[in-house]
Amino acid sequence: MDINKYLDFIVDEVVTLCHIPSPTGYTWQATEYVLHKLQEFGYQPELSHKGSVLCHLGGEGNGLVLASHLDTLGLMVRALKDNGRLRFTKIGGFPDNYLETENCTVHTREGKSYSGTVQMINPATHVNGELKNEPRNDETMEIVLDEKVFNKEELLKLGLSAGDFVSLDPRTRVTASGFIKSRHLDDKASAAVLLGLAKYLKANPLTFTQSIYLLFTTYEEVGHGAAAFLPSGVVDFISVDMGAVGSDLSTDELKVSICAKDSQGPYDYNLTTALIKTAKENNLNYAVDIYPFYGSDAEAALRAGYDLRHALIGPGVSASHGYERTHKEGLENTLRLLLNILAVKVS
Repeated sequence: MDINKYLDFIVDEVVTLCHIPSPTGYTWQATEYVLHKLQEFGYQPELSHKGSVLCHLGGEGNGLVLASHLDTLGLMVRALKDNGRLRFTKIGGFPDNYLETENCTVHTREGKSYSGTVQMINPATHVNGELKNEPRNDETMEIVLDEKVFNKEELLKLGLSAGDFVSLDPRTRVTASGFIKSRHLDDKASAAVLLGLAKYLKANPLTFTQSIYLLFTTYEEVGHGAAAFLPSGVVDFISVDMGAVGSDLSTDELKVSICAKDSQGPYDYNLTTALIKTAKENNLNYAVDIYPFYGSDAEAALRAGYDLRHALIGPGVSASHGYERTHKEGLENTLRLLLNILAVKVS
């Protein structure tokens, strides 16, 4: 199974996707990109009302969905401040200290964009001796725009308003040693793997034992990404999302992680066991772990009432929901696990 050239494609797609702004609720550019990419490959993807992309790869009978999400963490303007700064509210769950000094872009409802930086109020250490002791939250931090604005009226003249979306600069880097560092690897890394899978299968068709679908969702970070738009006849659902790296976990950035249980409970025994067996038989670098503070699109589908076997895999990603890091080998092991699971009947 020669997939090296597809790995280069996947890495390029990670970089491209990470640079497309897509905080939850403002994902249309990422959706359009993935839709057109799949069409270029020769597929006929469908678009849901709330922006999810569904693509049938082939096969017949009971369906298997492989799902990643295009939405990311981000911010929204909460209020225009009298000093010409912006108060924000977070989109998705992440610690506020991961925001300090981050560059960002404010996207107005009129289609304008303004760059800025998330800063502490009174952020100069030469002036504020208590800076290191202050809490980090939306009352002590603000967005400073790169515009000559010093009051609320000047913000209004720029077309800014509460409810404007704010995307965070991904700061994407690919190192010579194969590491990929960026915000939003959750879940742009896995979305890129699924695009690579689709591209590979067009050139190297498999005889599927199930009807196989890709699903790219847009509201995973707020809990209802895969709550709708699943095709009829689907019985298996594998979330392809980031593998958490941390103390007492065995996953790292070089591995494909298989999650046995997260904060919502255990994943399906038979489907998870089949993934572990496939990884072991194909000598993949993998780990089985439990994520204590995690939820996935598979569980969103179950909460919506779908009767599914569910599982969760993905490349190991360190510093989740912050400035994240994965490795080309983690992407490779994830792709190989998917290709091998598609080549056998899951029982």
